[in-house]
Amino acid sequence: MAIATTNPTTGEIIRTFTPLSSSEIQAKIAIAHQAFQDYKLIPLSQRAVWLHRAADILEAEKYRLGAIATLEMGKTLKSAIAEIEKCAVGCRYYAENSAKFLQDLAVPTQARQSFVRYQPLGIILAVMPWNFPYWQVFRFAAPTLMAGNVGLLKHASNVPQCAIAIAEIIEQAGFPMGTFQTLLIGAAQVEEIIRDPRVKAATLTGSEAAGQSLAAIAGHELKKTVLELGGSDPFIVLKTADLDLAIKTAVTARMINNGQSCIAAKRFILEEAIADEFETKLVTAYRQLKLGDPMQPDTDLGPLATFQIRAELDQQVQASIAQGAKLLIGGKFDPDQVGYFYPPTILTDIPKTSPAYTDEMFGPVASLFRVPNLDAAINLANDTPLGLGASAWTQDQKECDRLVDELEAGSVFINEMVKSDCSLPFGGTKRSGYGRELSMLGMHEFLNIKTVWIK
Repeated sequence: MAIATTNPTTGEIIRTFTPLSSSEIQAKIAIAHQAFQDYKLIPLSQRAVWLHRAADILEAEKYRLGAIATLEMGKTLKSAIAEIEKCAVGCRYYAENSAKFLQDLAVPTQARQSFVRYQPLGIILAVMPWNFPYWQVFRFAAPTLMAGNVGLLKHASNVPQCAIAIAEIIEQAGFPMGTFQTLLIGAAQVEEIIRDPRVKAATLTGSEAAGQSLAAIAGHELKKTVLELGGSDPFIVLKTADLDLAIKTAVTARMINNGQSCIAAKRFILEEAIADEFETKLVTAYRQLKLGDPMQPDTDLGPLATFQIRAELDQQVQASIAQGAKLLIGGKFDPDQVGYFYPPTILTDIPKTSPAYTDEMFGPVASLFRVPNLDAAINLANDTPLGLGASAWTQDQKECDRLVDELEAGSVFINEMVKSDCSLPFGGTKRSGYGRELSMLGMHEFLNIKTVWIK
């Protein structure tokens, strides 16, 4: 993919960028390496001042920054602005809590003094996706910079202006030159960076294939990675649920970011007793969604991010229908229409061999399944190689306890949609990746956790 801003609402190429050469990449790494030598010694209190200032800039510039995201990847402007606001919250969270997260941990032993000390590693590479072009980066950058590490960002090739804006914000906030740099490079250039001995670790949010590639290279170099990959999150609704609230949330949970979110609800698993009512009301709610210009305040769904994403999604839908899935709404788009729009779509009666059962559907397509009871719901929810998040709806405490214990996911939300929160670790299990972002645990992923024993 070329490094370019292509407006998915119109298909127009707005601006293109030339990838950095190998020598330019090496110069950037050298700058980061030198910056780390001084930056790791800067007091935590000063880093917090700069991070608070970054939050101020984000809030002051949220409309301009949000418009860039909408232009580049198609999310509605109102959701882009909300994403910027969340980034500011994340910056303030780490500015205010990092001293506690990084303080020495005393451990009683036979030594006169023994404790754990947390120290930065150096340069951390972040390979980030386009779907939340600001939040994905700031939830990496905020703890990384507060910990005393420095960052290199390889952002998705379709959001270069978001990537540039992030580096500018961090620089304007006062962080020293070289502590955070955006690298406009293609995917094939990532290997050179990971193999450089000055780069100590890497984090990636993206596809399973991208994660496998990065992890293989980093493994050969004996460098730590954190991977947040795909999800095919279940949304379980039992007969004991508050059904109206579940249906209302189901629309938001599936349609967030035009349906392009790893933690979006994708498989709706309905207990038979409430399945008819849920299905009828969900179809009605989908019909009321407005598809159109994402810059307009009354638009519910904008375009998908790229032509290829829409083509792949439609292929999954059509293949599922050909294998016997029933189409309740949507499933067809006008190929002559300007922009990469895809209508809200619902499939049911889904065969086990079809893409709607086996694959992640990255767009506004809901897959509905019916089950007789809780046991069947849990079994179906876990019948996937992925395990990022899971949402389940019940007002019965025993059912709640079983869902929390038995669902195979990095996050389980009861009576709420899956979302990220700065104070809680975020990540997946199985083929959805490993390691955690956010909270104290996420911050500790890229630290030398040093044991100290003083006799």
